[in-house]
Amino acid sequence: QATLTDPASSLEARQTIERLRHSVQQKYGGTLFGGTAAIQVDTNAAATRDLEVILPLILGAITIVLMLLLRSIVAPLVLLVTTVVSFGASLGIAAIMFNHVWHFPGADPSVVIFGFVFLVALGIDYNIFLMTRVREETAKHGVRSGTLKALVVTGGVITSAGIVLAATFAALYVIPILFLAQIAFIVAFGVLLDTLIVRSLLVPSLALEIGTPMWWPSKLGKKS
Repeated sequence: QATLTDPASSLEARQTIERLRHSVQQKYGGTLFGGTAAIQVDTNAAATRDLEVILPLILGAITIVLMLLLRSIVAPLVLLVTTVVSFGASLGIAAIMFNHVWHFPGADPSVVIFGFVFLVALGIDYNIFLMTRVREETAKHGVRSGTLKALVVTGGVITSAGIVLAATFAALYVIPILFLAQIAFIVAFGVLLDTLIVRSLLVPSLALEIGTPMWWPSKLGKKS
């Protein structure tokens, strides 16, 4: 048995474990390491692998569903990019708040993947509500009029749903569990960002800017 000079839950302790494993296991391949620091190293490694495997699978499945629903290739890719950008922005703001405002001691390794699953699912839902209506109205009134009409029709419903959902997740913040507090902020902030900025401004702007090619290769995407 050995006792680390650094606190067991610190970054320095985890780095020490990684160095010991690298050096010791080269000579004694069957050597195993336990303890708090070693468990955290293994948990972080497992969470990283989950991100590398699960995130592409989720994005791939969502892309296929959107392509079948919208009968387009370009529109689903655009929606996917806006959703990922929204998640990245939410995670960045959360990191600033957690580290420099609230000074949380750390984060559970599963926070990122849970936040991703919630935000991508909710963000894609709102985009589906909007873009299915945009497609219908564009076929009748053209790109500009159709997009604006769809935004007006769906705006109140989506915005109200987003605000209610964000408030619901924000309520988790009062529970004195770090994991729930972090999930509460990430999801609540991300939903508001997606509802008020991405769905209301970014997605319609991209639809107007790209025009009919947004719906390629369907017949709607070939109209002049």
